[in-house]
Amino acid sequence: MHDFLIILKKRMAKKKFKSCQELVESWEEKMMQDLEKRPRLVLNRIKTPDGTIITSYHVHDYVTHLDKNGNEYMVDGGLDYLRRNVYEDAPYEEMSVTTEAPFEQIRESMHWGTYGKKGDQPLRYVTISQMADGHIKAILNQNMGAKWVQEILEDELEYRAKKGISIID
Repeated sequence: MHDFLIILKKRMAKKKFKSCQELVESWEEKMMQDLEKRPRLVLNRIKTPDGTIITSYHVHDYVTHLDKNGNEYMVDGGLDYLRRNVYEDAPYEEMSVTTEAPFEQIRESMHWGTYGKKGDQPLRYVTISQMADGHIKAILNQNMGAKWVQEILEDELEYRAKKGISIID
């Protein structure tokens, strides 16, 4: 048994083990890579049986609608998560869109909240396909939004350049 321990110690001395900090850092790096690869929500929306469309634009944006059938429908979560209530006898139509959709659908589905150029207007949400070129560039220059949102805005500018689209405010 003593010889076995000596051999084991020699082998372990040659092998490099990660510290706890290194293990945590490598795990965090892997988790971030996995998160970056997952599809993201660009639109959180349903259509109720009476045809009403309800949309949740931001996290904890809990939106409800009392349908003509007497059921109250809800959406919640913005671009962070999907939350719904379900009526099996009167289902809603799912209209949400993720980053796995074709870009033409993404640009017509992803919204940005704006208070107008001077910031003195009521909040309204516009699709990125409707935003002025200067507005998109200002958002990117000010490093606003998550990295994946910025990438979609950059894709929109590239799309416009290829298609000869320019929106001036």
